[in-house]
Amino acid sequence: MEFKAMEYFDSLIPKSGAMLKEEKERGRNVVGYYCVFSPIELIEAAGAIPVGLCATKQEPIMEAEKVLPRNLCPLIKSSYGFAVSGKCPFFNLSDFVMAETTCDGKKKMYELMQRDKPMIVLDIPNTTNLEWRKEHWLREVMRTKAYIEERIGTEITSEKLSEVIAMYNRERKLLMELVSLNKNNPAPLPATDLLKVLWGRNFQVDREGFEANVKELIQEVKAALDKGTIDKPKGPRILVTGSPTGIGQEKVMDILEEAGAQIVLQESCSGIKGYIDLVDETIDPFEAVAQKYMDIPCSCSSPNDRRFEITGRLVDEYQVDGVVDITLQACHTYNIESYSLKEYLKEHHKTPLLQVETDYSESDVQQIKLRVDAFLELL
Repeated sequence: MEFKAMEYFDSLIPKSGAMLKEEKERGRNVVGYYCVFSPIELIEAAGAIPVGLCATKQEPIMEAEKVLPRNLCPLIKSSYGFAVSGKCPFFNLSDFVMAETTCDGKKKMYELMQRDKPMIVLDIPNTTNLEWRKEHWLREVMRTKAYIEERIGTEITSEKLSEVIAMYNRERKLLMELVSLNKNNPAPLPATDLLKVLWGRNFQVDREGFEANVKELIQEVKAALDKGTIDKPKGPRILVTGSPTGIGQEKVMDILEEAGAQIVLQESCSGIKGYIDLVDETIDPFEAVAQKYMDIPCSCSSPNDRRFEITGRLVDEYQVDGVVDITLQACHTYNIESYSLKEYLKEHHKTPLLQVETDYSESDVQQIKLRVDAFLELL
């Protein structure tokens, strides 16, 4: 079933590029970012516009491989290729970039990217059971605050940050309300529609307009559920996890849906990973931002028990029949962690997991189709 409210999200990213250019011409500062670990509330509280950067297409990888090794993660190569080729309008319009040390490949790539754009790189402590993690993250938040203030020439006050936190929390609640509609069986929202909304959120400029359209989509889906007009696919209910799957890299999800599966949600950072937790509005806002981003359950953290617990809970809440773990080639942390997640889901939730290791090319499509068909047949 096609929802009329999706028309806004179908064209959100291209329109956002034009809107961002207009805001830049009016004198607004623009700050680009790549990762769900980026505390973008600080950017917004400084009066600047946070915007996601291009990273999930095959096209610019050839340009990146002039400098980067071919056996590197395609997400890193695509990010770098988009930046140095000038083909990402959001990167071009950014005054500087907020980056992060999520993996060794990105850290070294950012060293090269700094030749083209100023950036601050947040140091992510990758061990989750150290007592000083919270202090370290708070220091990184305050270091980032100072960097943004110096670059933009403004002060990020506690009052303004608190306002932004409340706005972002409201947005997170709305997005989780939309995703939770897929607890229904059949799931009313295809994976591609949810991806357009969740991925598009990183590129939108008009937050009020975005929020209004999410509300409109929620109401339209609820009305269809009440009327019983949702199409009724018979395929297994699938949860997608693993490396981020952004616009332009929907290959595996397309194969799953073409084979008849219902993808009810993405746990990954291109899905709901950044929206599950709210920022605490009852404590110091800078401390609250540090706490929220410190607890993101990414495979770059070790041990990463929260990812297992959250995935297991989602499997139960969304009546999931099987999990598909999409792992990008050379993404070592997700690749290794896939084994542990598979064992955890098997032991605690009796739920099978299929790991699909892939890149952004189309060379493995037939192989993936065969494996997906076999997995769905098993379910």
